[in-house]
Amino acid sequence: MKTRQPTGRADAQLTANVLTEALPYIRKFHGTTLVVKYGGNAMTDPELERTFARDIVLLKLVGMNPIVVHGGGPQIGKLLEKLSIPTRFVDGMRVTDGDTMDVVEMVLGGLVNQKIVALINANGGQAVGITGKDGDLIRARQLRLASTTEGSTGDVDIGQVGEVVNINSGVLDTLIDSRFVPVIAPIGVGEQGESYNINADVVAGKIAEALTAEKLVLLTNKPGVLDASGATLTSLSASEVRHLIADGTINEGMLPKTNCALEALEAGVNSVQIIDGTEPHSLLLEVFTDAGIGTKMTLDGVDD
Repeated sequence: MKTRQPTGRADAQLTANVLTEALPYIRKFHGTTLVVKYGGNAMTDPELERTFARDIVLLKLVGMNPIVVHGGGPQIGKLLEKLSIPTRFVDGMRVTDGDTMDVVEMVLGGLVNQKIVALINANGGQAVGITGKDGDLIRARQLRLASTTEGSTGDVDIGQVGEVVNINSGVLDTLIDSRFVPVIAPIGVGEQGESYNINADVVAGKIAEALTAEKLVLLTNKPGVLDASGATLTSLSASEVRHLIADGTINEGMLPKTNCALEALEAGVNSVQIIDGTEPHSLLLEVFTDAGIGTKMTLDGVDD
C-alpha cells in the first residue's frame, strides 16, 4: 500500500497553481517569436546553463518560437590572455585586430555556440548553431567611434568591430518553420566577406526588429533597471527610459541595453524585458507569471 506524505499534496497543489497561472500566457504567446540575449554569469554557472536550456525547450514545446543570441566576452578574454594577445577597450568596445577577431570567431562561433546548442539538444530540444556569416544572416560594416580626446578630430578606428546593416530574416524563418531553435553568435559579415565582432545586445535587438518579435528579453547580471536608490523599476514607458538616460540614472553598461530596447520598441517589438539571468528559471518567471521579473519596457500608452 502506498501513502502520500502531507508535503507531497502541498507540492502538487503548488504545481497546479503555477500551471494554472501559466495557461493564459501559453495561449497568448502561442506562435509568437521571442528573442533572448543570453550572456553574463548565466553562461558560466553549470546549473544556470542547464535551467536556461530547459526553459528554452519548454518555450518551444508550448508553441513559442525562441531565438537565442549569445555573448561570450569573459570566454574571449580568457583565451586572449592564454594566447598572450593584449586586449584594449575604447568606450567599452573591445579593439578587434585580426588576431583578436580570429579568437572571437573561435570562441563565439565555436566553443560557446556549440555548448549552448548541445545543452538545448540534451534537454529535448532541436537547436541549430549559426553565426551571422551563415546564409548572410547579419550584414555588417565597420563601427567607427567619434573621438573623445579634446582637440582631436575624426573617428577612432577600433578594428573589426561592426554595426548591423541588415538582417536576412529568411534564414531564421526557414529554421523556425522547420521547428529548430536558432542559436546565434553575434558575428557579422561585410561586403568583402570580412568578419565583424558585434555587441550581442545590438544583434538581439536588430533580429527582434527584423522579425517583429513579440518580446525581446535581455538577460543581465542585475535585477533590471534600477532607480537612484537601487530599487528595481518594474515597468517603464519609452519616454520614462529617455528621461532616466538624460538624468544619468541609466548609465554605463545599462545604456546599450536600454538604447537597443528603445530602437526595438520603435520598430514594432511589443515589449522588452531586462531580467536577472542569475535567477533560476528567470525566463519562465518573466513569460508565464502574473508578477513577471525584472524591468518591462513598452512604448508610451501601450499596456502589454
